[in-house]
Amino acid sequence: MTRFQGQAPMLSIRDPRAAELAKRLAAQRKTTMTEAIIVALENELKRERESLPLADRLARLAEKARRLAGPEARDVPKNEIDGFWGQ
Repeated sequence: MTRFQGQAPMLSIRDPRAAELAKRLAAQRKTTMTEAIIVALENELKRERESLPLADRLARLAEKARRLAGPEARDVPKNEIDGFWGQ
């Protein structure tokens, strides 16, 4: 058990920038600073859980590109790629 013995720990915002951001978010959402902070933290935790490493995102993109290219796909030489960009 934590040192709070069943009580919720108090959160104190001592950083002026953090306090200002919390106030702005609460004002935009027409809610309390506490609720704004809770929702922001929940959203950030969800984003972290659902985020994929760059290598996995690139692998998914590559797989999608292979599917879209179809069975007749071919490698594109550098001079053709440069031509796309007017080089």
